[in-house]
Amino acid sequence: MASTVKAELLDKLWMRMSERGDFPMLSQALRTTVSAMSDDDLDFTALVQVVLSDFGLTQKVLRLANSAMYMAFGGNITTVTRALMVLGMDAVGHLVVGLKLVDHFHQSAPRRIDAKLELNRTLLSGAVARQITERTDLRSAEEAVVCTLMRQIGKLLVAFYLESEWDQLRRKAAADNISDSSACAALLGVSFEEIGMEAAERWRLPETIRAGMRVSDPLAPPDETLPRHVRWLQAVTNYSTEVADALTAQNMGEGNRELLLVDIANRYSRALNTDAETLAAMSLALASEESGDGVMREIGELRANADAIARAGVTAEARLGAGLEDLRALPSKNALGQVLALASEAMLAGLGFSRTVVFVRQANEEFHARLGLGPNVEAMLPALQFAAAFQPDVFHLAISNPVGIFIENAHDPRIEARLPRWFKGTFGDAQAFVLLPVKANDSTVALVYGDWTLAPQVRKITPPEMSALNELTRELGRFFANADWKEVELL
Repeated sequence: MASTVKAELLDKLWMRMSERGDFPMLSQALRTTVSAMSDDDLDFTALVQVVLSDFGLTQKVLRLANSAMYMAFGGNITTVTRALMVLGMDAVGHLVVGLKLVDHFHQSAPRRIDAKLELNRTLLSGAVARQITERTDLRSAEEAVVCTLMRQIGKLLVAFYLESEWDQLRRKAAADNISDSSACAALLGVSFEEIGMEAAERWRLPETIRAGMRVSDPLAPPDETLPRHVRWLQAVTNYSTEVADALTAQNMGEGNRELLLVDIANRYSRALNTDAETLAAMSLALASEESGDGVMREIGELRANADAIARAGVTAEARLGAGLEDLRALPSKNALGQVLALASEAMLAGLGFSRTVVFVRQANEEFHARLGLGPNVEAMLPALQFAAAFQPDVFHLAISNPVGIFIENAHDPRIEARLPRWFKGTFGDAQAFVLLPVKANDSTVALVYGDWTLAPQVRKITPPEMSALNELTRELGRFFANADWKEVELL
């Protein structure tokens, strides 16, 4: 059962990523790069093409080839081919993989501050890895940076592509006082590490990278079955991750942060073959921005913005309003599935719902669930349907109502008597829910449902929030203008 849940979640994640046109291009670039690195004939041309396809990447490769470290090879290197000859295929290949990953998430960064913070935390861990490997050969250094970035990739993919699940697991982590990683495994049935490993396999990254990005304990007896180089990569990856987490931990005094960084340095000193004082000094320099990296400064600015937003009270009404503006910007002929998903995610993010479901009226005059967001919702969709003909329950009250209705206590005996049997068998854990009719041509063409399944999450929906929800579903009505929408697949 657990493997099925994991497979379904990963399939959903990859479907979401594939829907965005930039992600397949990232996958292709990574596979081409890795293929060129592993080619026995050293396929310079393939890797040169990958680098030249990205102006920024070309400049970074040439800048590195002309750095002081490589001036002995002649300097003034102006072609990528010559840079490959100087730096080596592996070094440039790893550099390309790392930069492509970072640039992808920079380009697709959503407006949500929490997702941008996760990206910056990842960049910071990469900066730590680069800092502690700068005295090694370039190939090993860039390989360690890639391992460190890939260690964070599972968390980034969830934050960027599964917005509702990300919001739910963060709420669970805060409520249960556990890590985001533990909340992800408990809520979604798959860990960040497993998602990252799946990504590494799909991108065909080398086995050394996949082994190097795994969790390891520096104080445990060394695993002699692993090559020494892999054990070193794991030490760099885990050290860099812990330091980045310590540097970005909220509500921690500087004194306690310094003690934590010293403790991390002591634990990893032997595995990294570097004295603890040197490691701690490097981390403290990052904390005070002496390194000039700039990542910590940007994290501080993002946090300040987040605090300002919290103080200003960016409410559900404001978030729903942002979703409404996104809908208004789309043409009426836009794919219906994308539109409904956008509205559903706006509701999840705005009100913190556990799940949302969109019921669409079919040609046979039945409402069928055609889209759902939230844990395990997709498996329920086939069982979620009801006839349009009147029945004395809250769903039929909602489709005949001009505006939405809010059920604050789904377990009130008076409400339970008005809940259909199919609802009790599938959504029996709902504590409170809202039903929002979508109207077009003087008829209810769809019904949007959102609920909370945990009692502590339930709160009253204020009149301004309800007004925003109604406005959102009113805007949805124009996308049902096509005469054949009842017969087509939405997604």
